[in-house]
Amino acid sequence: MKISPFKLLCGTGLFAIFSSTISKSPVLPLYATYLGAGPSGVGFVASVSAFTGIVASIPAGLLSDRIGRKRLLIVAAVVFATAPFLYMVVTELWQLALVRFYHGFATAIFLPVGMALVSDLFHGERGEKLGWFSTSMLLGRFMAPIVGGALIGALVFNPGLSYHVVYLVCGAAGIMALILTIFIPEPRRSSEEKQDWRQSLRTFRSVISRRDIVITAMVEAAILFSYGTFETFMPLFALRAGLSAYAVGVFLSAQVVTLALTKPIMGRFSDRHGRPPQIIAGATLGAACIGSFAFFGDFLPLLGLSVLFGLSLSIVTSATSAYIADLSERETHGSAMGILGSIMDIGHTTGPLAAGVVAASFGIGRAFFGASLVLAAMALFFLMTIGAAHHRHPQPV
Repeated sequence: MKISPFKLLCGTGLFAIFSSTISKSPVLPLYATYLGAGPSGVGFVASVSAFTGIVASIPAGLLSDRIGRKRLLIVAAVVFATAPFLYMVVTELWQLALVRFYHGFATAIFLPVGMALVSDLFHGERGEKLGWFSTSMLLGRFMAPIVGGALIGALVFNPGLSYHVVYLVCGAAGIMALILTIFIPEPRRSSEEKQDWRQSLRTFRSVISRRDIVITAMVEAAILFSYGTFETFMPLFALRAGLSAYAVGVFLSAQVVTLALTKPIMGRFSDRHGRPPQIIAGATLGAACIGSFAFFGDFLPLLGLSVLFGLSLSIVTSATSAYIADLSERETHGSAMGILGSIMDIGHTTGPLAAGVVAASFGIGRAFFGASLVLAAMALFFLMTIGAAHHRHPQPV
C-alpha cells in the first residue's frame, strides 16, 4: 500500500521530535551535571541548540526554496541519526555543548522545511494539515520524557550506563526518521520555480520586507516568550506553593495533550473562518492565562490555567504558520517558514532570560505578569496593523 507524502512526513516528524526531545528531557541536565557542570553550565548547554535554531532556520528555508525540500529534509535527518551517538563519547562539558550545537541543526532545518512542504502540498485545508503535522511532532515530544525518565529510573544503579542507553534509543529514533525521509517524494517543481542564487536572494528580500509576515511571526514569538517563561518558572512557582513534582508533571503533560488534540481542529477553524481574528483571540487568551498564574497556588486552578494556556498556544500557532504561508508565494514558502522559525526561537529563548531577571528582582509572580504584558502588547499591535484590515484571510496561493 502506497503511503502519502503527508503521512510519511508526519511519521518522520514523530520520530524526529521524539529523538530530539529525549536527547534533552530529562537526560541533558542530569548528564551535564554528571560531567561536572554547575547550574550556569547546565543552563548554557541547554541554550546552545536554541541558538542554532535562531541562526540556521532562515538559511535552511532559503536553501529549500533554491534546491528543494527533500534535500534539506535529508540533511536534517542525517543529523537526527548521527548526533545521538556523539553524546556517548563525550567526556567534557565543552564537548557536550558542541554536540548540542550540531544536534540543533536537525530541528532548525526540519521544522521550517517540513512546514514549507506541507504548505506546498495543501491550499484550502492548509491550516488543518499544518495542525496534524504539529500534532504528530507533539506526540513524539510527549512520549520522549516518559521513555527517557523510565530508562534512567530503571538503570539508576549505573547513571553512566543509563545515559548511554537513552542516547541509543535516541539514535534508533533518529535512524527511523532518516529511513522515512528517504521515502518522501520530492514535489515536482516547474522550470519557472527553479531559481538561481540571485533570484533566491531577491525573493527572500521580498519576503523579509513583508510587514504582515514579520508581524505575524512576532506574535508567535511573543506567545513562545510567554511559554518559555511558563515552562521555566511554573515548576518553581508550584513547588514553592507547596505542590509536588508530580503535580508539576501533570500540568506540563496536560498542556501537551491539549495542544496535540486541538491543533488540527484550530487549524481547520482558521481555514474556514480566517486567520487574523483567531490569532488575536488566542494571544489575548494567552496573555490573560499567563498573567493569572501569579494569583493562584492550588492544584485545580493551576491545572485549569495550564490547559487554557495550552489552548491559547494551539489557537495562535495553528493560525500563524498557515497565515504566513497564505501571504507568501509557493516558491518562497521555505524562506517564509525560516523567518518564522528564527523569530519564534528568539522569543522562546529570550522569554526565560528576561523572566529570570524580573523574577530575581521582583519575584516569579511579576515574571508571569511581565510575560502577559509582552503578549498583550503584541496582540494589540497585530490588531492595529493587520487584524483590522483582514476580516477574512486571503486566498491561499
